[in-house]
Amino acid sequence: MFKLIKVGFFLSFVFLVTGVFAQEPRFQKSLNFSYETGPMLSNGTDWGDKVKGAVNYKALDFKIGWRKISNTPFNYLYRYPTLGFGFNSALENYEEIGRPQAVYGFMEIPFSVARNSRRVSFGYFLQLGVGFNLNPYDSLSNPDNKYIGSNINAYINMGLSSTIKFSERTDLQASFGLKHYSNGATKKPNAGINLFPLNLAMKIKLGDIKSIPDAAPEIPKKSLRTFWNLTLYTGMKNYEIGDPAYFRGGLGVNYLLEPLYKYRFGLGLDLFWAQGMEARFPEEDFSFKDQTSLAVVGSWEWQLTDRLYVPIAFGAYLYRNELNQEMTWFYERIGARYRFDNNMFAGMQIKAHKAKADFFEFTVGYTISGKR
Repeated sequence: MFKLIKVGFFLSFVFLVTGVFAQEPRFQKSLNFSYETGPMLSNGTDWGDKVKGAVNYKALDFKIGWRKISNTPFNYLYRYPTLGFGFNSALENYEEIGRPQAVYGFMEIPFSVARNSRRVSFGYFLQLGVGFNLNPYDSLSNPDNKYIGSNINAYINMGLSSTIKFSERTDLQASFGLKHYSNGATKKPNAGINLFPLNLAMKIKLGDIKSIPDAAPEIPKKSLRTFWNLTLYTGMKNYEIGDPAYFRGGLGVNYLLEPLYKYRFGLGLDLFWAQGMEARFPEEDFSFKDQTSLAVVGSWEWQLTDRLYVPIAFGAYLYRNELNQEMTWFYERIGARYRFDNNMFAGMQIKAHKAKADFFEFTVGYTISGKR
């Protein structure tokens, strides 16, 4: 089952990025080569400081990108962003954490609509993918690395960037951000590996040099729309080191308002169910309520295109069970989803308590359109 989770995560990020490319007929293609270095962050424990001191992180990164330059409302609203795929690899193999590598999909969004004549520009980026080739915790051979419990993990990198136009075809870039490897508590320990690298890159535009449109597209006036989202969550969770992983899942119902092209927000309910309580606590009896939790949730959807969006949520439990490691009265959620022509959607996100992973949620659902 754990292998299926890994495959599902990989397919999720590939599908989300390629789904966007299928809609966009015009791009400025580019290649990006970079070197990065920076500290690994400690969690303040003795073993955490020991692992941090042993890792002198250096890596190479390669990206192929497509800047969306069609004169469409979403492209204009996001200042003609770049999307693509990348590969990242540490230069060294560290005894404690291995040689972290990742394949990922990414998006880079400028802070302004930088024309081809603009020499310096700034923006932000997000990378989401699969990290592998890590050396996980082992009580005998690798007892110090309690940061990560699996060889394959989710990979997330986000931060800020600056670009200097060196020539018509070549840009120099510098960026920094937070890089994170985690398996979402699918296999413990899972404190997560956090790195804070500085990245220096050369970006080369391929093919004909295409200009950003000079005029803004005609953007129709936005009327208020409403939606109902019906969502099924599925995932796995490991509660204790060495124990099996058990199914975690749930159902969600959300009512959303869409006042702008880029955002939806609203309220709803989440019901979660935890499998395996009888196996984890064989001496106790449990009711259905003991295996479930119920929460009211405030939801916000960041619309990147008319199909691709980032779900962000803050939930407050109406009731919860600490035996299921729901240790705080609230939780957070962030991820990515893709909506199909038939109003079905699919994606993945992570549910967490105070930024500590509860489980990865692989979701499918249906959107019901309401009034305009």
